[in-house]
Amino acid sequence: MESGVGGEVIVVGGGVIGLTTAVVLAEGGARVRVWTRETVELTTSAVAGALWWPYRIEPEALVGEWALRSLGVYEELAARPGETGVRMVEGVQGGTRLDELGPWARRVPGLREARAEEYAGGGLWARLPLIDMSTHLPWLRERFLRAGGTVEEASVTDLTEVPAPVVVNCTGLDSLDLVPDRSMRPVRGQLVVVENPGITTWFTSVDHTADTSTYFFPQPGGLILGGTAEDGAWSMTPDPATAEAIIARCAAIRPEIADARVLEHRVGLRPTRPAVRLERQVLRGGRVLVHNYGHGGAGITVAWGCAEEAAELARLRLG
Repeated sequence: MESGVGGEVIVVGGGVIGLTTAVVLAEGGARVRVWTRETVELTTSAVAGALWWPYRIEPEALVGEWALRSLGVYEELAARPGETGVRMVEGVQGGTRLDELGPWARRVPGLREARAEEYAGGGLWARLPLIDMSTHLPWLRERFLRAGGTVEEASVTDLTEVPAPVVVNCTGLDSLDLVPDRSMRPVRGQLVVVENPGITTWFTSVDHTADTSTYFFPQPGGLILGGTAEDGAWSMTPDPATAEAIIARCAAIRPEIADARVLEHRVGLRPTRPAVRLERQVLRGGRVLVHNYGHGGAGITVAWGCAEEAAELARLRLG
């Protein structure tokens, strides 16, 4: 890559997509700044569950490759769970069959049909990355800083005016107005965190046509229960009736959840569009804007695969 100002990149957005992209660029030799309105602890990424699995994200043909590349990275990071927040944990995808999934599924190590004693309702058993975002996001930030990057608090109103030869747009739902991209929409997710009554495996049961689902993820800070997928809903206020319904659905799978003490309620808005936008746009004067947004409910799942592709698009300008 070029040295000096010609090699500078500004990544706009400080969630998991922005930070991962910034890490890949910085470790590849670019001078990188991340511009973010808020610290990583306040981003949408911080609310996530966060289990590796392609969920509510398109197009499937590309998503599979991005997800598998990310899976490989997370498997390596899981060797240092206390540092990275990544653990490999067993669990069941209830009601899912292998033949319902794309070709990527057959390349997930150990993915198989669940046995009756694992889940009587049928599904898939897997040992997958489960990521504690309260640890992983600060770790990503520190890795980026060690690579020579800087994080700056900044608000952007016009991506084309960001002063760098290469700008990478990782603003998620904010791309609705910033691009502007009217195909962007929120898919609201509500979660409940309870004291873990001793559950060590994860469980999910998802109907992609419904606005509710059932899942629980054992994280160091508690058992995360979900969830909802309310298309077009913007409210960030937890709904008590929704929380009660989430607990009841999870308790139907593991009855001990019913009496677990509630620790926290969370709401996040998944940045969703018909397909992930990962492409390069040439601006006036030869400057480049790389878009990397619209990852729906699977930003963590595809973060590294998308970051590598976005970095490659940026390098076309950097040389």
